[in-house]
Amino acid sequence: MQSCSETGEPAAGPYDGWLPVLERQGKKLFGAHFRLYTEDQALQARLLAYFLQDRERARQYGVSLRKGLLLSGPVGCGKTSLMTLLRLLLSPGERYRTRSCRQVSFEFQREGFEVIRRYGEGYLPGGSPRPLTYFFDDLGTESRQKHYGNDCNVMGEILLSRYDLFVSTGLKTHLTTNLTSAEIEQFYGTRVRSRMREMFNLISFGKEARDKRV
Repeated sequence: MQSCSETGEPAAGPYDGWLPVLERQGKKLFGAHFRLYTEDQALQARLLAYFLQDRERARQYGVSLRKGLLLSGPVGCGKTSLMTLLRLLLSPGERYRTRSCRQVSFEFQREGFEVIRRYGEGYLPGGSPRPLTYFFDDLGTESRQKHYGNDCNVMGEILLSRYDLFVSTGLKTHLTTNLTSAEIEQFYGTRVRSRMREMFNLISFGKEARDKRV
């Protein structure tokens, strides 16, 4: 069966057997209304190649298994649901922790710069001896926060710290966002945007992707 079209778009075929399994699990997690959409099959194939560590197909699809994922697309297209669901394909020890960017910014407001160290370095007090992989949901929904008058672009600082660990240890980070590349650079600066190019596979829903919450 053909795995990749002439344009480089992945075909769903190689992972047809996984889709019903994921859809059943999605119904357990999110309710009976959940389903995987046929118009998203090319994107789903890229994500499955990544999470199943399918080196050959990942190479064909232009997906680096060394990098994290930056899943982008319009509001409501299913980014968070897919990242939550596909996490279950990983072994328990490899599963990433999930935080919304808004949660992180509110934690900074309460606790201060310790929050940047917590998520930037990825260690928990008295916990894991190695940095933790995180999935930060909805980059761009957080606001700049102040702690005792100190203004900080919290997620920008966290990403800079995690970039250093990506270079030195291979630590992965995953993100979802509905921001464009230009908006990311505007909100977080050229340094962050430049490092994100190295840290992430950009996998995008099309601009025409519909709001599946409707």
